Amino acid sequence: MSTGIIAFIVAAVIVIGAVVFGAMAVLRRRRLQQRFGPEYDRLVGERDSRREAEAELTGRERRVQGLDIQPLTDAGRASYADQWTAIKEQFIDAPADAVSGAQILVAAVMAERGYPVEQDDQVLADLSVEHSGILDRYRAAEVISGKAAAGTASTEDLRQAMVHYHALFADLLGEPADSEPADEGLSPPPAAVSTSRQFTATDPQEMAK
Repeated sequence: MSTGIIAFIVAAVIVIGAVVFGAMAVLRRRRLQQRFGPEYDRLVGERDSRREAEAELTGRERRVQGLDIQPLTDAGRASYADQWTAIKEQFIDAPADAVSGAQILVAAVMAERGYPVEQDDQVLADLSVEHSGILDRYRAAEVISGKAAAGTASTEDLRQAMVHYHALFADLLGEPADSEPADEGLSPPPAAVSTSRQFTATDPQEMAK
């Protein structure tokens, strides 16, 4: 076999290898984009390169595969659903306490499923593998919880936190996030309407009554 033919074969193998490698990289990228959704774009924006971000997401997948995540039992789901209902009922009289209770309950469900909950950043990374669609809502709820602890959250902020926590809560239970109106029962009661007569200064007869 001549040197020219050998060189041609080597070049062809290199080209084919590059094409195959490129195709595999594109498929891996598409798979990660589909699995992580907005989290993929967020991480690419934060890291120095797309390759670094994709390596981190792949590492998250490997970590979660080793965590032994388990679904809840039917009894467990029913118990947690009842606890959520009780927390929602608390919202009207004590919204900040209800948000704190929702935060604790979501953490309890995560722990029961098998997610470590000791480190906040790691919790977010672990959740991103199977619950990426609601991760931003969980982040928003955590920010509002911090404001609530500082006493700077409005009632509407607290209501939004409950709605966001419910999105993750439902996802962890294996239910659609919209399985029930998440904000049902979270609106403060309407202001009492006074039944007393309204008088005007131009009606002295009514004022005299």
